[in-house]
Amino acid sequence: MSQQQPLLNLIEDLTGDLHEPSLLWQLAAIIISVILGFGLARLLRKRFGRQRHEERQGGVLGFGVESFGRVMAPLAVIGLLALSRVILAQYHYTHVNWIKVAMPIFGSLAVIRFTFYLLRRVFARNGRTISPGMLAFEKIFQLLVWLAFVLYITGLWDDVFFFMDHTTLPIGKYRVSLADILQASASVAVLLMLALWAGAALEEWLMKMPGMHTNLRVVLSRTARAVLILVAVLMSLSLVGIDLTVLSVFGGALGVGLGLGLQKIASNYVSGFVILLDRSLTIGDMITVDKYSGKVTQINTRYTVLQGLDGMESIVPNEMLVSGAVQNSSLSSSLVNISTKVSVAYDTDVDFVIQLLTDAAATVERVLKDKPPSTTLTSFGADGLDLTVSFWINDPQNGRSGVTSDVNRAIWRALKENNISVPFPQREMRILGPVPAPLAEQESTTVPK
Repeated sequence: MSQQQPLLNLIEDLTGDLHEPSLLWQLAAIIISVILGFGLARLLRKRFGRQRHEERQGGVLGFGVESFGRVMAPLAVIGLLALSRVILAQYHYTHVNWIKVAMPIFGSLAVIRFTFYLLRRVFARNGRTISPGMLAFEKIFQLLVWLAFVLYITGLWDDVFFFMDHTTLPIGKYRVSLADILQASASVAVLLMLALWAGAALEEWLMKMPGMHTNLRVVLSRTARAVLILVAVLMSLSLVGIDLTVLSVFGGALGVGLGLGLQKIASNYVSGFVILLDRSLTIGDMITVDKYSGKVTQINTRYTVLQGLDGMESIVPNEMLVSGAVQNSSLSSSLVNISTKVSVAYDTDVDFVIQLLTDAAATVERVLKDKPPSTTLTSFGADGLDLTVSFWINDPQNGRSGVTSDVNRAIWRALKENNISVPFPQREMRILGPVPAPLAEQESTTVPK
């Protein structure tokens, strides 16, 4: 009966307000607060979302509105309900139990929405792609929050906390209560999530800063995220009550691990910072390393992502980019020279065909006009004159095969219009000596008279 008493008291308070003149005022305050709270939040999100889309604001205010956009509505409702309680108290309406129940409901909703925002901001790609595991965790967390709300509103939370505080578990030579474990886990999770969220926010802000080199932005964002995570871990350990001197033992174990089996991982992380600091690679560069080639889309601390012209992405460890040879098409200049070979018959006017091929290559749009194409006679081939047409482009990120095909098509059209033949291999087979009898019989039967 003692456990049911808080619930009975709550039901009695709510039913008692049904006969109070303040009931209508409470219901009106709740409805108006909900309408105004959600309407105000929607208006602010729309206004600052439009400004953010047009990039008219400085970024900090817009990011703050976006960050708390999911919890803005329930927080606004809570603030309006608190204001309603103060106003009703001025008119001597002290029985406001319906408002007292509504406030923790919207408080729980704010906690759930803010937690979902942090999880999707940190772990979901672009805040959209959500894994089934994350969805399951969100459902469990939502259930736990509403369970905590029920325990709080019914007055059973004190009994539950008393039970957890007096239930201890042996951990080594110490005994720790369930309440301490729960508080420690919550503090560690909250601090780490806030650190990851702050790191993602800082990275987004840095990536949109004009006038700063891309590699410098990446270095600052990666360093800031690592520092934030380190500070969060240290603060979490301090809040839990763990002596930070135990980290010396962990540092020694980490050093042994690096010496035994983590050399490659450590080398890749160090190489990632080396690449970002010396600016040998930049996001958007077209590079070729080993058998991989493509456009640099990401430079992470452990690996670099190359996107090929066929859309295939290659994950290249940073150590390969530091220790091996890398061809960068746009390190100091994006100009790239491409050549294609053409053969013409020996009776062709060489000077005329050289000018013809040069003019044909110049008609292609991607071929640079300030660095005009050139044609050279490279060799006297077995079947004709071998010429090489060279031309320049300044957009290697768009690929080479396309522009080469366009140049070859322009050359072919020019050759056809001027009746210039392109020789093809012709070979004569001579059989010396008498022809064997079986072969002679076969020829006599296959060759028509």
